[in-house]
Amino acid sequence: MKQSRGRFELADGGTLLLDEISEIDPGLQAKLLRVLQEREFERVGSGSSIKVDVRIVATTNRNLREQIDKGEFREDLYYRLNVIPMAISPLCERKEDLLHLVGHFLEKYNKENDKNISGINEKAMELFMAYNWPGNVRELENYIERAVVICQEDQIGEEHLPQDVLTGKSATGRSDEGLNVGQTVREVEQKLILKTLESCDGNRTTAADMLGISSRTLRNKLHEYGMAGIFRKGVGAEEVIE
Repeated sequence: MKQSRGRFELADGGTLLLDEISEIDPGLQAKLLRVLQEREFERVGSGSSIKVDVRIVATTNRNLREQIDKGEFREDLYYRLNVIPMAISPLCERKEDLLHLVGHFLEKYNKENDKNISGINEKAMELFMAYNWPGNVRELENYIERAVVICQEDQIGEEHLPQDVLTGKSATGRSDEGLNVGQTVREVEQKLILKTLESCDGNRTTAADMLGISSRTLRNKLHEYGMAGIFRKGVGAEEVIE
């Protein structure tokens, strides 16, 4: 049987990004702490240890001190990771980065969708600059990806942007936004799922909790409505550690 290599082994001699470190299950936090302390791990089903030399960059949008107080994050892991802390300002405080970020995400999703959209028009960019970006860079990425998917023109325009950007209101600002008499239950459900995911940066577990359904049900509905590619689930913590 071919032995697959996990992320730590693949990153040996380089840098490994642990995105949203606060979302890791407590049981996996203990395994991660051991890898960071001992700089070694064991493959699943193997009794031998493998040494690795990896630089760790961990990100989170939560207050880990509060998570520790709630018993949701290990204090020893926090101190092991918190060597050189760096705070990044929210996107609403650095809108000068918007043009560069839009260009980056446009290039990325042009390639993924085999498209050649040249840019974003002036009106759409003005709306981006006026929006407050409560979901920060991930919200921007989600909107650019969706715009690329639905855009059939040479440039992204305001008709390709979500209602949140058009009105300047976040998804949590008005619960009845976008609902009209005559819409089907299916249409309303699609909008509700999409807005809920946008409001929590595409985190499916959080979105499922907010919607009162299981993560499996949410995943099935995303596939049913053809939205699975818009909010893709990231690499699981188990895959990182194994």
